[in-house]
Amino acid sequence: MKSDMGLLWMKIAIVTETFLPAVDGVVTRIAATVKWLHEQGHELLIIAPDQGLDEFNGIPVKGIPSHTLFLYKSRKVAMPNPKVGRFLNEFQPDIVHVVNPALLGMAGIYYGKKWPLVASWHTNIPHYADYYKVPYLKPALWWIFKTMHNRADLNLCTSKSVKYELTGRGFKNVHVWERGVDLDTFGSHYQNEATRRYLCDGEMDKTLLLYVGRLAVEKEIEKIRHVLHYSDQFRLAIVGDGPHREKLESYFEGTPTVFTGFMHGEELAKAYASSDIFVFPSQTETLGLVILEAMASGLPVIVANSGPTAEQVTDGENGLHYDPGHKDNLIHTIMKLEDTALRERIGKQARETAKAFSWSAPSQQLLGFFNDLYHVSS
Repeated sequence: MKSDMGLLWMKIAIVTETFLPAVDGVVTRIAATVKWLHEQGHELLIIAPDQGLDEFNGIPVKGIPSHTLFLYKSRKVAMPNPKVGRFLNEFQPDIVHVVNPALLGMAGIYYGKKWPLVASWHTNIPHYADYYKVPYLKPALWWIFKTMHNRADLNLCTSKSVKYELTGRGFKNVHVWERGVDLDTFGSHYQNEATRRYLCDGEMDKTLLLYVGRLAVEKEIEKIRHVLHYSDQFRLAIVGDGPHREKLESYFEGTPTVFTGFMHGEELAKAYASSDIFVFPSQTETLGLVILEAMASGLPVIVANSGPTAEQVTDGENGLHYDPGHKDNLIHTIMKLEDTALRERIGKQARETAKAFSWSAPSQQLLGFFNDLYHVSS
């Protein structure tokens, strides 16, 4: 119901390149956001690659035919499709939000332009070109993404450093969409002896390093092996899946490493809380929500001293920065946390930091963006 005083509720269409049952930071954010918006009484429609889901939390999900790409067989993607326009016309939204426009998002931008249009940037695909040995594609990729995003009335990104980069590359009207974490799902009270025994492969006295996330070449997970060779006091648990898993399993063969595949919900919460140190080597993140999940679980985190990841972590307070430009710096940074007193102090501060980031605040912020844009467009 709309009123002359403003919007009491909105019809919001979300067009997203990825959604459940896929698992990544983008899906986590979108699922938490649409759930909050729905609880506030707004009417939503989700348009996503078809993976057999037709409803989420009472919200209809319209699937677009999806397929695997030969370069990325672990995830289905949907190509631009006129069904997007038909679904939007049937729904008649007040706002269209295209999440991470790339392939399906092209149709979201094209057909969504009839209404107030928001686009959000979550994955720095042009940066991946270096890792996949096609750096010559970067100029074309930046041009494509800039062109798509600049058709939107409002662009969102997830960190100040990404906003600075996008603005410098000619993206218009860019704002930071703040981060969040489910503080009920993650916490040190989920510590579990059986989970730790599994992750440590029975070596309970070792210091357990944890990585959680997509297993892809740009995540630079290989760097952690150097630590395992440097000291026999560590074990590593790698939680997640992705196109790089087979090569990683081969690379870490013979080291004290456990690959668990995906974990969800309480199982994932137990994995965080039952570990000692969270290690996230990636330099390509636009945010890295797993960092905040680890912090909410009371873990000290080690991240690259670059861009958005460093924005989340204050070196020496709630985590440590390592210098990706120096080969052995990750080893030396992790070794600092052999000091259990330091580890406990940083872990407690990490939890305190995370307490300020529930999902309600960024969801309210997003709704504020929607309302402002709707009124300007009316």
